[in-house]
Amino acid sequence: MKKKAAKSHHILVEVYGVHALAERTCQKWFARFKSGNFDLEDDERPGQPKKFEDHELETLLDQDPSQTQEELAKSLGVAQQTISDRLKAMGMIRKVGHWVPYELKPRDVERRFFACEQLLQRHKRKCFLHRLVTGDEKWVHYDNPKRRATYGYPGHASSSTAVQNIHGLKVMLCIWGSLQLKNTRRQLIRLSRALKEKRPETETRHDYVILQHDNARPHVAQVVKTYLETLKWDVLPHSPYSPDLAPSDYYLFRSMQHGLADQHFSNYEEVKNWIDSWIAEKPAEFFRKGIRELPEKWEKVIASDEQYFEY
Repeated sequence: MKKKAAKSHHILVEVYGVHALAERTCQKWFARFKSGNFDLEDDERPGQPKKFEDHELETLLDQDPSQTQEELAKSLGVAQQTISDRLKAMGMIRKVGHWVPYELKPRDVERRFFACEQLLQRHKRKCFLHRLVTGDEKWVHYDNPKRRATYGYPGHASSSTAVQNIHGLKVMLCIWGSLQLKNTRRQLIRLSRALKEKRPETETRHDYVILQHDNARPHVAQVVKTYLETLKWDVLPHSPYSPDLAPSDYYLFRSMQHGLADQHFSNYEEVKNWIDSWIAEKPAEFFRKGIRELPEKWEKVIASDEQYFEY
């Protein structure tokens, strides 16, 4: 455009504002192009950059795959960009660690398959999700460490992550829900009363409620079974060690755990206030979604040879 460096810089400022390059930089590039050098790469600086072998980087990642690029660069005495370039060249990607599920035995696999097959067939005959009530318990820890992402190769499983200290301070959260509704025996009594208030039709139709809960000991205790018989509720089959088939686990508590990451509480009231606030800010549709996804989960179990699947 036959403009001087100063005028060109003025035009750049008008277009890019505070994001425009400095006038001194503009003058430097003008002088460079004027000399016939149109190479856009930066000139090499004096002195050889520090080099390292890939096996040094791999050794550090083997020791702790959750290290950040900054930490790796500091350990090897190189720039962060150098680490980034080498990780890309090696095909390494960042992954978030996952909790390790219970190892299924052949008998557990078979029970998962038949339970899901039975539930899916029943759902296809007549959808019953609108009648479903589900409930579960969750330990809410006072101290909630955040899971760290790790480096690994595509297609390889991410590293396992240990759960929180089970002996630390914690609070037991008991929660119930249904598509129409926003110690276990006592919880069921309170739930029955709440259902009568929110869904009066349960008073005249004892078979209206279908209960879905897991096989935790409090749920299968004889006193609980006896009380469920008096309520005449239909209890769905649920195979053991199947958190990926419980809406509370694969949806509700999973979402809550994301919110709890890096949360640290000092007393019960702080825990209670956080949970109350977290639940209050969620729309009703949020809670319904977890139940509506159940048929999809049953289909996945049947299609994946009854093994666990990512959720």
